[in-house]
This record gives sequence, C-alpha cells and structure tokens, in this order.
Amino acid sequence: MEILELKAEKRNKTGKGPAHSLRRDGMVPAVLYGPDTQPVSLSVQAKEIETLLKNAKSNQQLINIDLGDGAPKKPTMIKEMQRRPVKGGFLHIDFYEVAMDRKIRARVPVVVKGKCIGVENGGLLQIIRRELEVLCYPAEIPETIELDITNLEVGHSIHVNDIHLEGDMEIPAEVNFTVITILAPKREAVETGEEGVEEAVAAEEAPAAE
Repeated sequence: MEILELKAEKRNKTGKGPAHSLRRDGMVPAVLYGPDTQPVSLSVQAKEIETLLKNAKSNQQLINIDLGDGAPKKPTMIKEMQRRPVKGGFLHIDFYEVAMDRKIRARVPVVVKGKCIGVENGGLLQIIRRELEVLCYPAEIPETIELDITNLEVGHSIHVNDIHLEGDMEIPAEVNFTVITILAPKREAVETGEEGVEEAVAAEEAPAAE
C-alpha cells in the first residue's frame, strides 16, 4: 500500500475556543496517539486533508505525518474523523500511530472478477461479505481482495477458507463462513413454490380414506 504524506504542527492550546480559531483559519484540530505514543495535539491544513482523502485508496490508508521538527515521520491511520453534519467541514481528526513491524487487523473490500457460468445460466450472484478482516503488516494491506467467480455454477459458493492471500497475511476467521454464493434462478423458485401449492390443494381435495 502506498503511504501518503501529511504535514502537521504541534499545538499547545486546546479547548473549544482555540479549536474554533483553528477552523476559522482553515486548520483542523487533531490528535496523534498509539499504543507506544503519548497523545500529541496537532493541527493540519483542511485543504491538505481534502486532497489526502481524494488520493486515498482505502478507508485504512497509511499516512506519514511530518511534524517538521527533524524527527522521524510518524506512520499513522485515521482512527476517527468528525465532520459537520450539514456542511461537511472537518471538526476533529484522530490519527493512530502504527508500528510497521507489527501486524494489524484491517478491513478490506471484496471485489469479484470473471464472467460467472452460473450467472450466465440464470443464477443470481450474492455477495454476502463485502469486506473481510485481514491480519497483516501495515505496508502490506491490500486495496481489495479479488475473487474469481468464472467457474462458479448455480448453487456453488466461495467460503473464507477457499481464499488464499499472497504474502505474509491471513484472514483470522474462526468459522468457515460463506463470502459469495450463486443462488438458483428466481423463476425456478417460483415454479417450485407453485407446484408445492398445487400438491397441497390436490391433497386437500382428495377423498379421505375410510
């Protein structure tokens, strides 16, 4: 995963008054923290955040925060972002520092590829899990998990244990749940239902055995 860059400044004043002044000047109050990091109050340019979000390819985008004091950049992810309900302006951002040599849990979107045989035969593609949790190093978080559905017939499914990821990553699932399935055509289900009704009616109209 590409790591985006963001400049930030440390701030000494906290509270509603200073935060309001920052927003008025086009800045966003923020905080940086982590398991091995004492919380640090920051301010970042609202325009730079907008640009960063447009370039982000994942909801869990890696961001190198540059404090401009000669210290090493801080690899982070956005933990929480507060925005105005109507206008959408930024109110506050929480940055969570990650250790690049420690695996983390990340949620990755599921996408399908291929022309499915089952769908061509009238089946219905159902994506049951649109995101999967992956355990991997921060720099190896995939943008998506691609699943090939080309050879899936009607009634076939892809379970989580069928998915093999590249590199040193895994899906920490305790249950072999279904991710994708190809359902039977709706018309078959309707016909089956009608036949069932006809059989029930015939059974009710048949003379009772003496």
